[in-house]
Amino acid sequence: MGKLKVSYLPHPIISVEERHQYLPEILLKEFDTEIFDRSKDWPSQLTGREVIVDLGGNIEPELVDVAAEAGIKYVQVQTNGLDHVEVERIIEKGMILAHCPGHLSSVSLAEGAMMFILMLAHDYGNATDQFYAGTVFSANGLEVEGRTLTIVGFGASGQQLARRAKAFGMRINAIDVRPIEQEILDEIQPDFLGGPEDLDGAVEDCDFLSVHLHLTEETRHIINRKRIALLKPTSYVINVARGGLIDEDALYDALRDKKIAGAGLDAFAKEPPEFDSPVYKLPNVIVQPHTVAGTDGTMRKRADFAVENLKRYSDGKELEGQIFKRL
Repeated sequence: MGKLKVSYLPHPIISVEERHQYLPEILLKEFDTEIFDRSKDWPSQLTGREVIVDLGGNIEPELVDVAAEAGIKYVQVQTNGLDHVEVERIIEKGMILAHCPGHLSSVSLAEGAMMFILMLAHDYGNATDQFYAGTVFSANGLEVEGRTLTIVGFGASGQQLARRAKAFGMRINAIDVRPIEQEILDEIQPDFLGGPEDLDGAVEDCDFLSVHLHLTEETRHIINRKRIALLKPTSYVINVARGGLIDEDALYDALRDKKIAGAGLDAFAKEPPEFDSPVYKLPNVIVQPHTVAGTDGTMRKRADFAVENLKRYSDGKELEGQIFKRL
């Protein structure tokens, strides 16, 4: 039996050579792999291929149709979130769909969220502005020890953030819709664990609020204008998950009107965002262009996961991370 025939679908914006070289290299080594070129004829590139490995889950609806007609049997998307993946279309066309589970990016996301917490606490934006203005000793930070962090979504990345925040002496409020395994609770020991009915109280109580959820119709704007109004004027909002989890208009109003202390944002409702938005230039707002999860660790873990999943597929074994319907 010959090698599995794979088509690697690069990100439509990010160059393969820029940040994601490990994935195509390992695919080329392990399988009969061709790198897909969107500027060339689509059907001819996919005919005879069996699997698409899609960096970032950016396969277009039209390309899904072409892939199905060309005989593609399995699409492996290199992302955890599925809000931008053509889930129903892929499955309805009879193709298998699998994604990368959250634990593969959980460390990077947690480190990024903790970075935002520490930068905001130490008034990084104001301090940097003052440095370049030639001013010293005037920025005032705060210690995170003893402060309360509310984590909305206590899955893989939320738990990793809790471990790091605990090491800094922070109190942890955790909110999730599902029961959390007892061994995880025994290890992390959150100060409070509640369900959706406890969210308002946990928001009102916190000094830092960090969201770690998939974006679905149920979670869209889970942090809405009403809940943003519950935050203390000294509270900070962190988002390394999906922009649509927060009502951005309400958040930006609160930041502009100084109703909250600041925000750390790596995800935006519209991506790419409006880079020249005045709110991003506020000294109490720290932004990154959706790169917190884009570390060498996450990229390698996801690439290795894809290779193992393709080997499982070749061997007729059950896939990890298979999706049967939109989450």
